[in-house]
Amino acid sequence: MVPRYTRPQMAAIWAPENRFRLWFEIEALAAEGMARVGAIPESAARAIREKGAPKVANITAEDLERIDAIERETRHDVIAFLTWLAEAIGPDSRFVHLGLTSSDVLDTCLSVQMTQAADLLIQDIDAVLAALRARAFEHKFTLTIGRSHGIHAEPTTFGLKLAGHYAEFARNRDRLVAAREEVAVAAISGAVGTYAHVDPRVEEYVAERLGLKAEPVSTQVIPRDRHAAYFCALAVAASGIERLATEVRHLQRSEVREAEEFFHPGQKGSSAMPHKRNPVLSENLSGLARVVRAAVVPALENVALWHERDISHSSVERVIAPDATIALDFALVRLAGMMEKLLVYPDRMAGNLESLGGVVHSGEVLLALARAGISREDAYRIVQRNAMDTWTRLGQPGSRSFRANLDADPEVAGRVDAAMLDAAFSSDMHTKALDHVFARVFGEPGPAA
Repeated sequence: MVPRYTRPQMAAIWAPENRFRLWFEIEALAAEGMARVGAIPESAARAIREKGAPKVANITAEDLERIDAIERETRHDVIAFLTWLAEAIGPDSRFVHLGLTSSDVLDTCLSVQMTQAADLLIQDIDAVLAALRARAFEHKFTLTIGRSHGIHAEPTTFGLKLAGHYAEFARNRDRLVAAREEVAVAAISGAVGTYAHVDPRVEEYVAERLGLKAEPVSTQVIPRDRHAAYFCALAVAASGIERLATEVRHLQRSEVREAEEFFHPGQKGSSAMPHKRNPVLSENLSGLARVVRAAVVPALENVALWHERDISHSSVERVIAPDATIALDFALVRLAGMMEKLLVYPDRMAGNLESLGGVVHSGEVLLALARAGISREDAYRIVQRNAMDTWTRLGQPGSRSFRANLDADPEVAGRVDAAMLDAAFSSDMHTKALDHVFARVFGEPGPAA
C-alpha cells in the first residue's frame, strides 16, 4: 500500500521485522513444545530461545539485507531466515524447524498477523461508532427530508439517518470479530498435515501460547475458506464506509447543502476555482472501499488449492493481506474524524423539506382522506392531482401550495375538516417512534424533544 494511505500502526504488523519475529516465536515455541514431549533436549530449546530472541528482537536493516541475500541464492524465504537464524544460535540450530514444514510457520504467522490487524480494525470501528452515536443523539430531532430514488419522499430526522449507519457498523464489528475468531488458528502438523514428524501436542502448545486454536485438519496448509471469510468481512465493512460517504457526498452537493465536510483553515478546494469546497474525504473513502472489496475475489479463488497444498495462494496473500487491512484501517480512521467534524445545517434541511410546497406530506393526506370515508382509489386520485399541480407549477405565477390546493378542492373541503389536514401536515408523526428506534439501536432513547 502506498505511504499516503498507510498508518504506522497497521504498517508495523506487515513489516518484515514483525514477520521475522513471529517466525522466530513460532520456531522457538515449537522447539519448547518438542522438548516438553521429549523430542529434543530441553537445553536445545533454551538455547534457541536465549540466543535467537535478542537477535530477532533487535533485527537491523543489515540483517534484513542478509536474509534477502540468502533468499536470492536459496530461492526460499523460510530457509533463508533459518540460515540467518542459525548463525546466531549455533550448533543447537539443528533442532530448529525439526519435523516442521514451511507452511507451518508461514500460515501460523499469517494467522497472528491477521488477528493483530483485526484487533486494530475493531478499535477503528469503535471510534466510528462513537462518532456516529454522538452525532445521532445530537441530531435526533433535526428534521430533514427522506429521499427515495434521490427524490423527496417523507420527513425523517438526521439523527435517524445516522442511527441506521451506527447499526450497520455495529454489525460490521460483529462480523469482524467473528472473522478474527475464524482465522485465529495455528497449524504445526508437518508435511501434508499428518503429524508424521511432529507430535500433535506440539501444535497445541504453540497455538495456546500464541492465543490461537489448532486447525482441526490442516492438510499442510490452513484451509483458505477461513481467509476468504475474513476478507469478505473487510469488504462488507468497506461497503458500509462507502454508503455513509456517498450520503455525505450527496448532502454536500451545492443544490442540497444540508451537511458538508469540515473545511480546514488554509485548505484549498480547487487550483482554478477558489470558491470550491469539495467532498474530498468522502470521495477518497469511496475509492478506498473499492480497493478493499477488490481483495474478495482473489481470496475466494485461493480456497481451491491443489490436493494437500500448493502455493498459488501465497503471492495473492502477500498483496491483499497488507493492502486490504491497511486501506480499511486508514478509511475507518478517516471516517471517524470526518463524522466528528461534519458540518450540519438544520436550517437548510428545513428549507429543503418544504421546498416543494408541502407535497412531501401527501402520504398522510392520503390516509386522512381514507379515514374520512373516501375510497383509497379516489383518495389517491385526489391527492395526486393536487400534489402534481403544486409540483409542476412551483414558482410560477398563480401557483399554490399543496395545502392551498386541497383547501380549494371541493372533493376535499366538504369531507375532511381542517384539523385533520393540519395533523396530516405535521411532522410530529415522523418523530414519534424515535425513542423506540434509538432504544433498540443504542440501548437508550436519549434526550426527549
